Amino acid sequence: MLKTVLIDSSAVARGLLNTVLTDGGYDVCGQTHTSALGLALLVKHHPHFVCIAREQVEDGSNVVQTIRTQYPKTLIFMVSGGIDAASLQAAHAMGVSGFIVKPFMADTVLKTVRNTVIAMVRKQQALAAAAQGNS
Repeated sequence: MLKTVLIDSSAVARGLLNTVLTDGGYDVCGQTHTSALGLALLVKHHPHFVCIAREQVEDGSNVVQTIRTQYPKTLIFMVSGGIDAASLQAAHAMGVSGFIVKPFMADTVLKTVRNTVIAMVRKQQALAAAAQGNS
């Protein structure tokens, strides 16, 4: 079972996303309203992925860069009510792996997480195969 941490200032959004992910078979091992507390939860739980609200990503705390540096294999999903092309590109450049759009549609959220996890596993397998081929 894949573990996740939720970071969103909205308790309602965290609760809804918690329900969707838990019902979808994921282990929500922690949730909080600030990026600083979110980083502490990452240290404690070492989740496979993190769902972090857009305002936490853009608050100037460099939380995405910190996660990327300290937990390079952890997938990061940015949660937002709307994502424009510029924000999408900026988030990808920072290292965000995927996007979850509010309001949450359970099937869409689960499909997004599943497809991103599968794509990342395939990418890592291809890199491992290429590394073996070079040896």
